[in-house]
Amino acid sequence: MAGFAGLLIKNDAILTDPKPFVLPILPYSYAAFEPMIDAKTMEIHYSKHHGGYVDKLNALVLKEKILQGKTLEYLLTLDSGLKPMVAQDLKNYAGGHWNHTFYWNGFTIPGKTVPGKKTISGMTKAFGGFDGFIQAFEKASLSVFGSGWVWLTQKSDGTLAIHTTPNQDNPLMPAYQEFGKPVFGVDVWEHAYYLKYQNRRIDYIKALWNIVNWEKMESLLS
Repeated sequence: MAGFAGLLIKNDAILTDPKPFVLPILPYSYAAFEPMIDAKTMEIHYSKHHGGYVDKLNALVLKEKILQGKTLEYLLTLDSGLKPMVAQDLKNYAGGHWNHTFYWNGFTIPGKTVPGKKTISGMTKAFGGFDGFIQAFEKASLSVFGSGWVWLTQKSDGTLAIHTTPNQDNPLMPAYQEFGKPVFGVDVWEHAYYLKYQNRRIDYIKALWNIVNWEKMESLLS
């Protein structure tokens, strides 16, 4: 996991605390992305959905001693020695917490950042250019059946790639580590867009290009 240094979500709570994981402070207001993402969707997504994953993760850790005293990074990579139901719950709740924290940090106030040199260079090599990346990412987002995520990742050789995962799975989990390091991730669960866009997932994806935190993406690229 050394390749993910500086990327993983850090948790400042004492790990012996019965509720060691906390809902991070949202780095902008609920209405910051209007009209791309409406304030009500942001509020529900953050406080109810992400907050629910944090609460359920803490309850699971409190119940299962084998999970106590572990970092979120460790819990994401734990895939053995657990009862099947515990393993599934852990993947869902730890993944949901990490994924959403990563998602919030992937966006910023419209017009605040622009794609950097490493970003454009990587996209040109992998997708033929920035527009090629946009088209490939949008196509991948529509390919997700039901609930899941779309990721832009960087492999160990520096190559960029686009991958999808179901539910709250992510590239840090053992089953997906060949995907590479995640540098951008989009939630395509219906709760992320349904109040405003209903079944029009593609409209939600297209709207997000106005608020991508390109500076954050650039900082995650090698």
